[in-house]
Amino acid sequence: MDSALYNRDILRLASSLISGDRLDRPHGTAEVRSPICGSRIQADVKFAGNGKVAALALRANACALGQATAAIVRANGVGLEIAAIGEIRAGVEQALKGTAPMPATWSELDLLVPAKDYPSRHAAILLPFDAVLAAADQLKLAS
Repeated sequence: MDSALYNRDILRLASSLISGDRLDRPHGTAEVRSPICGSRIQADVKFAGNGKVAALALRANACALGQATAAIVRANGVGLEIAAIGEIRAGVEQALKGTAPMPATWSELDLLVPAKDYPSRHAAILLPFDAVLAAADQLKLAS
């Protein structure tokens, strides 16, 4: 195990994710899977009348990095518009590719910077964002 990737803070975040986390009657639900590593994330999302995320639940069958990222998204995504979550995801992807700094939006994202040197881990890190965005798309499809 690489201590730069799987340090105490990443493992703490990963273990903070609530097992079986679900929302009652979500507006959107989605499951996404990474073909690269097999990680799987499920998301439930509820929206407020103003279009912002009102509640968020994430379940992960993923490595510690995917679980940690899910915990970060779950802790910080409520109150944001879905477009903002998409922008943060794009920023994280650029940071992992080494073409931009990690977004300063959520300080915990800095814990993911060491993964830049491990491209095989990038998909697992982006998966929680993708699950939330896919769950939001469910609402658009129903409209």
